[in-house]
Amino acid sequence: MAIATINPATGETLKTFTPLTDVEIEDKLALAQATFDQYRHTTFAQRSQWLNQAATILEKDTLKFAQIMTTEMGKTLQSAIAEVEKCAKVCRFYAEKAPEFLTDVPIDSDASQSYIAYQPLGTILAVMPWNFPFWQVFRFAAPALMAGNVSILKHASNVPQCALAIESIFSQAGFPVGAFQTLLIGADQVKSLIEDERVKAATLTGSEPAGAALASAAGQQIKKVVLELGGSDPFIVLESADLEAAVATAVKARMLNNGQSCIAAKRFIVAESVADRFQELMLAQFQALIIGDPMQEDTDLGPLATVSIRSELAQQVKKAVEQGAKILTGGEPITDRSGNYYPPTILTDIPSDSPIAQEEFFGPVALLFRVADLEAAIALANDIPFGLGASAWTNNAEESQRLAAEIEAGAVFINGMVKSDPRLPFGGIKRSGYGRELSSQGIHEFVNIKTVWIK
Repeated sequence: MAIATINPATGETLKTFTPLTDVEIEDKLALAQATFDQYRHTTFAQRSQWLNQAATILEKDTLKFAQIMTTEMGKTLQSAIAEVEKCAKVCRFYAEKAPEFLTDVPIDSDASQSYIAYQPLGTILAVMPWNFPFWQVFRFAAPALMAGNVSILKHASNVPQCALAIESIFSQAGFPVGAFQTLLIGADQVKSLIEDERVKAATLTGSEPAGAALASAAGQQIKKVVLELGGSDPFIVLESADLEAAVATAVKARMLNNGQSCIAAKRFIVAESVADRFQELMLAQFQALIIGDPMQEDTDLGPLATVSIRSELAQQVKKAVEQGAKILTGGEPITDRSGNYYPPTILTDIPSDSPIAQEEFFGPVALLFRVADLEAAIALANDIPFGLGASAWTNNAEESQRLAAEIEAGAVFINGMVKSDPRLPFGGIKRSGYGRELSSQGIHEFVNIKTVWIK
């Protein structure tokens, strides 16, 4: 895949980039190692100062960075602005909390003194996706840099200007040259990076195949990997739920990032007693969404990021119909304008045992299922290879407890939309990956948790 900025709203190629040569990659790896040897000895106070300055740059130039995101991958400008603001918050969160998360922990033992120390590993490789091109990077980089690690970023090939902008932010903030470097390279060059002895660990957010490939390569080298992969998150609505609030959130949760989010609600599992009303309300709200130029303030739904993503989504919808599903609205790519547009779509009557019901739909397509009761809802929610997040709606305390306990996912939100929050760990189970980002758990993923015993 070419490394290029292709505006998904117009299909126009705006800028292309030449991948780094092997010699240039070697220079960057050598710089990362040399930088780490010095950077690991900087103080938390110094790292916090630099990270807070990165947050200040994000806050000062929010619109500029948001416009780069919208131009490269098509998210609405309003959501891009919110993403930049969230990146500033995660920087400030770890600038404040990292010293607490990484302080030595005294342990009573048979030693005169024993404690747990948290020490950096070295160069961490981050393989990041295009759908949240700033947030995905900052939620890794902020804790990694605060822990004393250095980072090299292999970003998605369709967001190169985002990747370069992020490197520039850390440089302007005062971090040493080499503490955070962007590598404009193709996916076929990742394996050699993980095989390099100077790279100590890796993190990847992306597709199952990409995660499996990286994990396999890292396993051969016995190196740690954190993976955040796909999701087909259930959105459960039971009889006692506030239906209007549930529907409003359902639409927002499905259309998040033009439908291109791992934690977007994708499978709507609704109690039969309220399913007709839920469907009626959802249909009306889907049909009222404004599709158009993502730079415009009133646009609800922009284009999909690439031509291939739209083609794959259209093929999935076609396959779902062949397997018994019915289209309630949408269902065909928008062809009366340039750009990768696909309309809000609702599929109903999907056989729960059909192969398509096990797939992730990465776009504005909602799968609507009807179930008899709580037990059936939990069973259907769990009958999926993924386990990233889940949203469930009920005003019954006993149902809330069962949903929280029995849904197989890395996160369960009751009466709210699944989201990432710097204060809470984020990640999945099953084929949605392993390991955690954010909170104290995220910063502990890429440190040596060292036992020290002194007598």
